[in-house]
Amino acid sequence: MFSLSLTTFRDRWQLFIGAILTVAMGVALVQSSLLILVSAASPDIPAGLGPQAAGDLRDIYTAGIALQAMTLGLSAFLAVFIVSSTFAFTVAQRRKDLALLRLVGGDRRQVRRLLLSEALLLGVIGTVLGVPLGLLAMRFQTWLLTDLGFVPGGFTPRWQDWILAVSAGIGVGVALIGVLAASRRASKVRPLEALGNVGAATRVMTAPRWLLGCLFLAGSITLMITSRFAPPDGAVPMSIFVAITGAVALTQLSPLIVPLVGRVAGLVLRGSTLGTLAQANLRDGVRRSASTAAPLLVLVALVVGLSGTLASIAKADKDEQTQSVSGDLIVNTTGANGIRVAAVPGVAVAAQQVSVPVTVTSGFEKNGKPKQKVKDGTALAIDADTYTRTHLRSPVSGSMADLHGETIALGPGNKDAGTTPVGSTVTADIDGRTHRLKVVAVLPQALNGGTDFLLPRELVGDSVLAGAASQVVVQVKPGTDPAAVAAGIKAAGAGRPVSVAESIAAQSANDDGANSGIMQVLMGLAGLYALVAVVNSVVIAAAERKAEFAAARVTGLSRFQVVKMALVESWAVTGIGLLLGGVAAAGALVGIRSVTGRITGLPETVLPGQLVGFVVFGAFLVVGATSVWTSLSATRVVPVSLVGARE
Repeated sequence: MFSLSLTTFRDRWQLFIGAILTVAMGVALVQSSLLILVSAASPDIPAGLGPQAAGDLRDIYTAGIALQAMTLGLSAFLAVFIVSSTFAFTVAQRRKDLALLRLVGGDRRQVRRLLLSEALLLGVIGTVLGVPLGLLAMRFQTWLLTDLGFVPGGFTPRWQDWILAVSAGIGVGVALIGVLAASRRASKVRPLEALGNVGAATRVMTAPRWLLGCLFLAGSITLMITSRFAPPDGAVPMSIFVAITGAVALTQLSPLIVPLVGRVAGLVLRGSTLGTLAQANLRDGVRRSASTAAPLLVLVALVVGLSGTLASIAKADKDEQTQSVSGDLIVNTTGANGIRVAAVPGVAVAAQQVSVPVTVTSGFEKNGKPKQKVKDGTALAIDADTYTRTHLRSPVSGSMADLHGETIALGPGNKDAGTTPVGSTVTADIDGRTHRLKVVAVLPQALNGGTDFLLPRELVGDSVLAGAASQVVVQVKPGTDPAAVAAGIKAAGAGRPVSVAESIAAQSANDDGANSGIMQVLMGLAGLYALVAVVNSVVIAAAERKAEFAAARVTGLSRFQVVKMALVESWAVTGIGLLLGGVAAAGALVGIRSVTGRITGLPETVLPGQLVGFVVFGAFLVVGATSVWTSLSATRVVPVSLVGARE
């Protein structure tokens, strides 16, 4: 069987080149992402750094780890998904060849061994290409992460010898998983049905396809419902996963939708002979249309779903800050200078918050056994009275008025409210001193996180407060011009004042920059996979339609008309993929709208119109160009020589 697989590879290489490239890309990206992830998880922190600088450096690495984890998961998902759909389409196109193998004595197990041998060969080739490609990908990803600020300058991933075994497992594993379902389905089709293209050979909606489609559709609905009640750190990932599960569900169920869209297309194209033929081909070639639409569906679902989710969160976070901060000016300074702000003429309230590093150890019970959790984070040293006058979000439990003496409050970035409730006691290491602190308040979590802890200002030594980064929210006295107060603060050397609106806009722009970096990494990855998959599907489809195109030409159509017919058909399939991808993305946007509405009271949905336009234009351009190229290649031979020939 392995020698037969080698022969198949040599004779039908057009059917496998796309899958080989996909496996190679998957191996390269998983290898690169994993090496960067492992290196970033155990960074080298210079010994001379102070606690604040070391904490900031760890935060940078944490952001890089989160992004690489997303890249790793997305790479694995896209590799398995695209290789599976490509192999399913390839096996479907070869059903007559496999039927002939059965007729000459091959049994079901031999057919499956043939396809699995091809997958093994494909996985080995993809791994051999992917390992050196992964080294190039690692250098590029490292440069990109450094340029976008997700890892510090000078970061260099460390090579690990075990990564070769992981890469081989990924390459071979993805290929075998991708062909497993297709080989089982192909071995069950009766030979005579496949040769005659009747019965089970023509059935696209198989039982596994129904099962997967309904299962993932139910999963999408469940995630949308659950995200309405989950905390922000869980609700946001749930909403993003709605786009992924929805894309898988609609991909599996797309053969049901393609004929319906074909009828609609028939109404539009009814006045044209070529349009009528394209519409008939669309309804007849359901499997072909669904396979071509699948990668476009996933691309749109991921691009629009993820970008819309990030933009909606950024907009809701900006609105949340606007509503929760009550002040006229914000002064960014140091602790020592910030103290002088309150003495400036015209200042009514000066709420200073100083960032200090802290290590908090809390105890809790799990399965009846005592556990401890140690968290290195950032705390804001505040005066509770002025803070509550300028920050309007009320605690979900406890009272900020009790934040005096040996006490602590859980901030909006803390996720431990369930295990560290009001009234419990934690141990905090602050500036080399250990304190036993009582939790007196828990603030509601924010969409984009925030500080982990709030401490009374008297709990932190003056030496720490003096040089630490500080922010002061200023309320001016009634009838006083904020610009005059800002000039007074600047003249006193107390810091650089800006309006609250300007400060929130700057923070929003910084968040937009981070989101843009995430989009560049993840959507560039999704776009590359989709490009390879779409081109591969169109090439496979055209390679198997030479006799069909020849029959159309001998009945009176010119070569140009056949190419035009194929173009109209491919654009109709593109429209189907974009439409279904938009439906999957809409599920994610509906989910994030409910999340932002529940957390901030302001439901937000931001549709990235410019990005959508780019994706739509690019999809029609790529599919159209590939269709024209492949149909020209398929119609190059004199049609009479192909009529009646077996593909």
